[in-house]
Amino acid sequence: MGLSFNEQFDQHGAWRQAFAQQLRQLADWMGSCELLDAAVQERLRRLEEQVRSDKVMVAFVAEFSRGKSELINALFFAAYGRRIMPASAGRTTMCPTELAYDPATPPSLRLLPIDTRKAPQSLADWRLRPEHWTQLDLDVHDAEQLARAFEKVSEVLRVPVDEARALGFWRDGAGTDADADTSSDAGAAGANPVPDAAGLVEVPRWRHALINIPHALLKQGLVILDTPGLNAVGAEPELTINLIPQAHAVLFMLGADTGVTQSDLAIWREHLAPAGQSADARLVVLNKIDTLWDTINTPAQVQAQLDRQSRGAAEILGVPLAQVLPVSAQKGLIAKMRGDADLLASSGLPQLEEALAEGIMGRRQGILRAAVASGVAQLRAEAERTIHIRRRDLDEQMLELRSLRGKNALVIDTMRSRIEQEQREFDASAARIQAVRAVHLRLLRDIFQQLGARSLKAELTALDEALQARGLKLGVRKIYAGTFSRLRMLLGNAQSTAAEIHAMLGGTFRQLNAEYGFSLQAPQPPSLGLFQQELQQIEDRHLQYLGVGNALRLAQQDFSQRLIRALGTRLRAVFEAVANELELWSKSATAQLDAQLRERKRSFARRIEAVDRIRHAASGLVERIAEIEQAEQRLSDIHARLQSLTQQLLVLPGAPEAVSGHPTPSLSA
Repeated sequence: MGLSFNEQFDQHGAWRQAFAQQLRQLADWMGSCELLDAAVQERLRRLEEQVRSDKVMVAFVAEFSRGKSELINALFFAAYGRRIMPASAGRTTMCPTELAYDPATPPSLRLLPIDTRKAPQSLADWRLRPEHWTQLDLDVHDAEQLARAFEKVSEVLRVPVDEARALGFWRDGAGTDADADTSSDAGAAGANPVPDAAGLVEVPRWRHALINIPHALLKQGLVILDTPGLNAVGAEPELTINLIPQAHAVLFMLGADTGVTQSDLAIWREHLAPAGQSADARLVVLNKIDTLWDTINTPAQVQAQLDRQSRGAAEILGVPLAQVLPVSAQKGLIAKMRGDADLLASSGLPQLEEALAEGIMGRRQGILRAAVASGVAQLRAEAERTIHIRRRDLDEQMLELRSLRGKNALVIDTMRSRIEQEQREFDASAARIQAVRAVHLRLLRDIFQQLGARSLKAELTALDEALQARGLKLGVRKIYAGTFSRLRMLLGNAQSTAAEIHAMLGGTFRQLNAEYGFSLQAPQPPSLGLFQQELQQIEDRHLQYLGVGNALRLAQQDFSQRLIRALGTRLRAVFEAVANELELWSKSATAQLDAQLRERKRSFARRIEAVDRIRHAASGLVERIAEIEQAEQRLSDIHARLQSLTQQLLVLPGAPEAVSGHPTPSLSA
């Protein structure tokens, strides 16, 4: 059996640490060699940030009482020797809970009160307002204290129906859990909570929970997202539109005894399997297989039942059978705590860990390393371009100096005059270059304005007004489609403007190459096709909220506000990513020009200095030729060192696999 998820993730963390250390060494060395222009610095910064901040999010999604919290305990917290996440009978995790680690923040549990749903701010906004969260300090060495603190995520309030409606937990026209209990599917899709004798209903006390602890895997960049049942998930569009789609792995949990129920299917269809999603990022966990273990059925009969349930789940959900994994989270936790290898094998937990490690974690590593390989290759190309410029200038100086051998003072003076004339002509071209740069920057500013927050807000105005209108939103789908059509047009305009900038730079660069012997080459602008695809996926994901099934929920103004805020947050992230790509491309083009201008100015200064030395001392010519030969050797040494250091970034000791330059298909939603 291969590495477990924990082992492979630990290796991944070690690779990231080694990469960051070697990247810093490369930056220091390049600085000492004067190879750090603006584009190189930006690429170094982005590579460091990409690897340092890389997170792997695993989301656990299911209806209530499917064993999500128990599986989290079994996978990640068995070493504590007890349950850490609340996993008692009944409803446990009542609010979305994120477990991660931020070294800048002390170990803590932060809880956002449920009544913040009535305010216009999004979850992303509330994250920036720590004073509105209830915070509990955590002692990571005290398992009892941790478990008691984590029980807070199970807390509920009893409120009038009007309050539940305002908070998004009551849908007029929907049945209640009591109605659902008359069928085999307790907790049917969209069911309302049952009022008590006083007419009060149960809602979560907290809207969101953030747990910050220095767990070994969380310190390496793992993020765990534990979600509540259908009602709570559906009431928080930001969760289902922004958080879950960005998870690198989603574990969708079913009961082995019940299979796919009506509410399970509703969660799957509405939140996990819309068009455009990556199916291989979804694992279906058939939990509680121990409920089928008894003394009556033989092991073969139990296995036959599991096979039937697995095939049924795979068929209903439309996933490959290999992605349906029967487990017993409870027995797996007990087995780990007791060191019982036989029980652990029977629990199916090792197979799930291996699927996470080889499938999800392996692909995530491939994605990151492919991105790193591309970034390192571009970084090396930027630095090699500067080395090439310096080598070419040295070659030209060498030819020039050798032509002076045996020449008299008049010839040498003529040479100096010619160099000065070339320098004056070169300096005169600066105004033309600045004019081209001004047009370039103006066009780039136009792109950034089109992709900016103000432009995006304007494009969403019609949809916002339609969603905020009272009553049923009958025409909102048409407005929604028009909004995304305009957003795609904005990206298309950005691509066209980038092509215009590229054509303009190409013409200018060719002219400079011809006049001054430069080797400028305008880099191709980035393709925005992947961002267009992401827009399409966002549009598809939101369509679920505009259908007939959500008409009553959409009629609630507070829900419509949360929906448009979630959409705006997601779109801003996409448009900012586009702007960042275009900015890096622009820096690469201008840094290339700046490097050649800078090196040419240095070349003029060195040539004049060399001629002056030759004119005043007979030995000056020989000395200068020797200096150039030494400089050429240093350049060769620098180039070899650059190749060595960048290659070390691609293949690191102890890394699970070597980096290749071939891109890996993305798992992101």
